[in-house]
Amino acid sequence: MKVAVASFSHETCTFCPSLTTVEDYERGGVYYGQEVIEQNRDGGGYLGGFINAMDDEEVDLVGILDASHAWGGSSGSWLTTRCFNTYTNEMTKRLKNETHLDGVYLALHGAMAAENYPKAEAEIVRRVRNAVGEIPVMVTLDLHANEDQDLIEVADAVFVIKTYPHLDTKHAGETAARWMVDTTQGTLHPTMAITKPGVMSPSVFQGTDAYPAKRIMDRCRDWEAREEDVYVSVAFGFAYADVPDVGASIIAVTNNDQALAETITHDVSDLVWELRKPLANKDILDTEDGVKKALTYVKQGETPVVLADHADRLGDSTHVLRTLLNQGATNFAVSTIADPHAVQTLRNRYEVGDNVTISVGAYTKHKYAGEPVEVTGEIEFLGTGDYTLVGPMGKGRNVTLGPAAALHLGNNNHVVISSTLHQVLDSAGFEAFNIDFDSLDIMVVKSRVHFRAFFEQVARKIIEVDAPGLGPADLIKLNYQNVPEGMYPLAEK
Repeated sequence: MKVAVASFSHETCTFCPSLTTVEDYERGGVYYGQEVIEQNRDGGGYLGGFINAMDDEEVDLVGILDASHAWGGSSGSWLTTRCFNTYTNEMTKRLKNETHLDGVYLALHGAMAAENYPKAEAEIVRRVRNAVGEIPVMVTLDLHANEDQDLIEVADAVFVIKTYPHLDTKHAGETAARWMVDTTQGTLHPTMAITKPGVMSPSVFQGTDAYPAKRIMDRCRDWEAREEDVYVSVAFGFAYADVPDVGASIIAVTNNDQALAETITHDVSDLVWELRKPLANKDILDTEDGVKKALTYVKQGETPVVLADHADRLGDSTHVLRTLLNQGATNFAVSTIADPHAVQTLRNRYEVGDNVTISVGAYTKHKYAGEPVEVTGEIEFLGTGDYTLVGPMGKGRNVTLGPAAALHLGNNNHVVISSTLHQVLDSAGFEAFNIDFDSLDIMVVKSRVHFRAFFEQVARKIIEVDAPGLGPADLIKLNYQNVPEGMYPLAEK
C-alpha cells in the first residue's frame, strides 16, 4: 500500500494586522518530499502518530509537503493568496506526479483563513481530491477548527483531537492511520455527518478538563463507548477568525451508518447549544485586579502563582508587566514579551552582564498593546532562544524561538524578550533564559489553556487576566464582517 503524507497548517487570527506570507513559512521551516517523513518520524504530533503507525503496517509512505510552522504562529492574519496557492499548488503537483497512490493523509488545522479562500481547508482538500481521484483522503484537525459541510463533502474521514491542552495529536494521527488501512482494505466504509450549533466561544473557555467543555467531551466518549467504529469530534472553533464557517462543529465518523452519524452530531450539537452561555460568557479579572489578587496570594504564601495573559495575540502587550511593576511585585518573571527591535538593539550593542535601560514591548503600535515599558536591569541572557519542552505537552520537542534576550530587573524580577509571539508551555520557557524557575512567586505567560498541562501541576494558584488584546473573552468587542447571522453570543449584541 502506498500512502501520501502532507501538512499545511495555520491558526489565523484575521483581526491581527499583518498578513501571513510565503516568507513567514519559509522562515519557520518547510519540508518537502521524504524530508516530511524523516523530520516527523518518532515525533509526538499528528504526522509522527500517522507515520509511526504506518511503519508498523509496513506501508510505503510518500512525503509530499510539511508547511505547518509559520513564523509568528497565530499572530499572523489572512494568508496571502500567493502564500495559500504556493503550498497548495505544490502539494497537488507532487501528488499528481505520484503513481498508484492508495490514500492521502492531510494534517491540517481547521482555522486557516486565506485571501479569497476563507474556507481554506475545504479548498485544500478539494484540490487534493481533484488531483488524486477517488482514493481515501483522511484529515486530522485541531480542536479549534472552523469547518462546515464543505469539508466533509471532499474528505473521506475527519478526525479532530479531543484535548485542550492538546495532548493527543499523536493519537489523532494514529487513528487516521488505522482508518486509512482498514478503508483501503475494505473492512471500514467511513461515513460522516456534521452539525453546527451556532455557538462561538473564546479559546480561554474551551479547556477540556473543566466544565463546560468536559461535559461535552464526556458525551462524545459515551457515544464512542456505545458504538463500534465510531469517532466523535467536537471542534470548538477559533473565534478570532472572521470567516463564514466560524464556530463549533460536531463531526461523527461511522462505519457505513449515515443515520447513526447524524443522530450523534445532532445530540452533541444540542448539548453545545444548551451550554452556550458558560462556553462564551465567564467573568475574568482585568489586569489591575488580576495582579492585585496575585499579590494577595503571595502574601498568604500561596505560591507560585501563574498569571495567564490570554488575550494577547500579537505577543507584545505590556499591560501585565507594567501593572506588576506599578504594584511593587517582586520575584516575578514575564516570558515572553515580543519586541524584535529591542532584541536587536541588545544583541548589537551589549553583552551578558551589562546593565541597560531600554523600552520593551508594544512594538506593533497596536491600540491593544499598551505603551512600551522602560526597564533597567542586567542582561542575563542574549542569544538564540531555542530550547526543548519538558512538560506533558510536546515533551522533547525542540522550540525554535530565534533571537531573544532576558533582563534581571532587580528584586528577582525578570522579563524575557522574544522576536515574535511565543506561548510558554512549561518551566523550560523560563529556565532556558537563565531564570531560576523555583525562586519565582509569580510567573506570567501569554497563553489561554495550553500552559495548564504543566503549570496546574506546579502552581498553587492560576489567574486568567483579561488584559486588552485581539483575543478577548468578550467576543462582542470584535468587529466581525463575515460571520453568519444568529451566531451566539454575537446575536445577543
